[in-house]
Amino acid sequence: MTTEGIEAVFIETHNWGRSAKFFQGLGYELDFETDHNSGQLRNGDGPYLFIAEVPQEKEPEVRLVLKVPDADVFHPAPGVEVVTPFEDTHFGTREMTVRDPDGRLWSLQAPAQR
Repeated sequence: MTTEGIEAVFIETHNWGRSAKFFQGLGYELDFETDHNSGQLRNGDGPYLFIAEVPQEKEPEVRLVLKVPDADVFHPAPGVEVVTPFEDTHFGTREMTVRDPDGRLWSLQAPAQR
């Protein structure tokens, strides 16, 4: 089984409010906001944006999240470095992290186990 394209873009920021307004100015609509300075925005049927505020001393990162339909049957090809295997998240999905040959981290997201 393979990935099914980009599910989301995970964006870290130093100011959740300013970042949310910026993307709303580009046509994204707020799906939901959390009580810890983060939230999800959408624009049509494409990948959603999840924006999370991080402390000033942390460099904000951007990570693409690839869609996996079923974590139980997904197995990366030989040579794909698994940093963390699929784990349940606090937001109701399962997530795996892999590293590409240039050292970048990629998230793979699947629905929670049934």
